[in-house]
Amino acid sequence: MSAVRGEFSSRFGFIMAAAGSAVGLGNIWGFPTQTASNGGAAFLVAYLVLAFFLAYPALMAELIIGRHGQANAVSSLTKITSHAWQKRFAFIVGFGGILCAGFILSFYAIVAGWMLSATIEPITTLAGANQASTWLSEQSLSRNIIFTVIFIILTVAIISRGVENGIEKWSKRLMPALLGILFALIAYVMTQEGAMQGLKAYLVPDFSSIFDANLLVSALGQAFFSLSLGTSVMIIYGSYISKKENLVTLGAYVTLIDVFIAFVAGLLIIPAMYVAQAQGVEIFSSTGKLLSEDTLVFQVLPALFDGMGSVGLFIGFAFFALMSIAALTSSISMLEAPVSYTVERFAMSRLQATWLIGALISAVSITIVCNLGSLFGLVITLTTKVAQPLLGLMCCIFVGWIWYRGSLLKAIQQGNPEVHNTLFWKVWPVYTKFVCPIAIGAVFLHSVLS
Repeated sequence: MSAVRGEFSSRFGFIMAAAGSAVGLGNIWGFPTQTASNGGAAFLVAYLVLAFFLAYPALMAELIIGRHGQANAVSSLTKITSHAWQKRFAFIVGFGGILCAGFILSFYAIVAGWMLSATIEPITTLAGANQASTWLSEQSLSRNIIFTVIFIILTVAIISRGVENGIEKWSKRLMPALLGILFALIAYVMTQEGAMQGLKAYLVPDFSSIFDANLLVSALGQAFFSLSLGTSVMIIYGSYISKKENLVTLGAYVTLIDVFIAFVAGLLIIPAMYVAQAQGVEIFSSTGKLLSEDTLVFQVLPALFDGMGSVGLFIGFAFFALMSIAALTSSISMLEAPVSYTVERFAMSRLQATWLIGALISAVSITIVCNLGSLFGLVITLTTKVAQPLLGLMCCIFVGWIWYRGSLLKAIQQGNPEVHNTLFWKVWPVYTKFVCPIAIGAVFLHSVLS
């Protein structure tokens, strides 16, 4: 690989970077609230099954395309085509994924900005700066713009330093910090009244609802979205992996870590909800439906922290610091997708490309902030419910129907020469050719129809 492109220096570095991309606000908050809204432990069981039997095969498709191509998403997809129409298709899928990653980052940065302001608010409260605390805790145009831009600058600062000194170095630092804070918060919440009731709701499944169509589609969508599939991110990260590495094992590690952290996040959030309920905070309606699902993190948990007295300020700081770290580990991968394409397509320096793309995404984010009511939900829907499933489906079509089977096997054998004798090779090609497109197509259709 060219030294200009960069490469992950170690297996651990790649695993932390890829897991960091997969582990974001969707895992730390989205998964637990999805679980609470869709049958509790039944959703957890469905999610675990689908993550390994669908999301992992789709992840492998993107990693293999990337490592074989050793380039940005458009170039990597083009390299496995042999006809003019396939090359046009490759551009649509690759560039579509790049645009999708950019637009996801544009709204993601807004939410992450809220997390940053919520992290700082306990500090201003301790310092007695009541006016600053009020400004940080309330929705306002100035606060939203300032913290959105700050978050994008943090992301740009990491990406501008390249693969090894930027993405890999900071992923190695942020991911262990995220896990440390997560486990510390779980230990505290488990000592509170109501936590055991939440734990039971999370871990004891009602198997009568496990085959509910809405539950299965929601679990499939969560597994798909949490692994950053359909955004070109894993194609890019795959292109930075040494050809000496065993991709089958690496993909399994990333999936395991992603699922593990989602599971552990549930151990924090769902018991915390029941602790808040025991303290008088309304969590569920009279019909048992979860209240304020989209904004629960900014309503229920601050109420929970307030009920803890002065220690709640420290717990609140730790929790929102955790959320900010989770957001940052995902945002650096989203920014890398358009940056890598710009660097290689237009021969720009990484520093120039990063700040240019960062400025463009900031402009989109500020536009959304200024029209929050009309644009915020629209951009989320178009990217996560329309673009991601379609682009992920197209990547599976590339591997299953366009890439010649013999060439595909040679690409996987690099770093794993005996893969043709394994269960993976006997099952995976069929999955990517038939099962993944059908299942992802079902998620897309369900999203559109509902």
